[in-house]
Amino acid sequence: MTQHTEINICLIGTGRAGMIHARNLISKINHASLAAICDVNPENLQKVQQELQVAKTFTDYHEALADDEIDAVIIVTPTVLHREIVLAAAAAKKDIFCEKPLAMTVAECDEMIAAAKANHVKLQVGFMRRFDESFQEAKRQIDEGAIGSVVMIKSLTHGPSKPQPWMFDISKSNGPIGEVNSHDLDTLRWFAGSEIAEIYAIGGNFRSPQVKAQYPNFYDTVAMNLKFSDGKLGMIDGAQYVQYGYDARVEILGTDGIMQIGTQTKYNVVTVNRTHHSQQTAMNSWRYLFRNAYVAEDQAFVDAILNDTQPVVTGEDGKMAVKLVDAGLESLLQHRVVKIREDD
Repeated sequence: MTQHTEINICLIGTGRAGMIHARNLISKINHASLAAICDVNPENLQKVQQELQVAKTFTDYHEALADDEIDAVIIVTPTVLHREIVLAAAAAKKDIFCEKPLAMTVAECDEMIAAAKANHVKLQVGFMRRFDESFQEAKRQIDEGAIGSVVMIKSLTHGPSKPQPWMFDISKSNGPIGEVNSHDLDTLRWFAGSEIAEIYAIGGNFRSPQVKAQYPNFYDTVAMNLKFSDGKLGMIDGAQYVQYGYDARVEILGTDGIMQIGTQTKYNVVTVNRTHHSQQTAMNSWRYLFRNAYVAEDQAFVDAILNDTQPVVTGEDGKMAVKLVDAGLESLLQHRVVKIREDD
């Protein structure tokens, strides 16, 4: 654990999600600074440097990790690179924030968790929904028994973005179960206070028919039924390339009531005019919907370092999400219920 009162952080990866963290660190996070940025693309580095005027830039993360002035890293690279960067950062005694999904496999997660523990550094995983005010209020009310005992949790995430070419190969992307619904899987575990014991997933490719011949297993829409170890029920609805906007909602049914989180609309405004039609503005992006949650999770990472406390979202949480993504994909491809062993 660093003894500093100001945490110098290096951002590794300056894509869309990376820039959310970068801009937060520049002006919104207490007791922390964006000391360096790292990206393999020199053009990306130059663009970010022009905007944010960061003191240090690197194209090789090994050079960044060798800098004694850097206390911690935020890793926002393609998932396939997470393991090697986390292991190197842990060996360099840097505290680690790694965006979801934590890794490609459960075995990789185990390595990363062990490395962080052996080197006495923090490992936080980027499930920002746990830091959203509405999700936190829902969790508080659930824990206080506001709707009685939880019976069933439904979570929906639809993303508007057109799949990148590499995403059609689900051996590399895992499809929506990994790219979109890992958030839902983590949310269900969190709200249920229980582990998922069974998953059954079905899906299909409805929006990219041109790739069916080359990628017959690609799916852009998935429905999952889940059962928890304590008997609770779960449902997840996931989709990519929906085009109408970004959509993230949850419904929690209890013995004494029901709770709903989220809305499809960006603003709480309904307009009706002489056409006799009502209109609302759809939510356009996860970057807008969860903008405050990203600030809160970045602050929580810094606070965990300074206070030497366990991160709110741990490596074990990240591992469980990866395990559930793997089980969901196995169920979808093999057309069967997959039982999840707790000892894996």
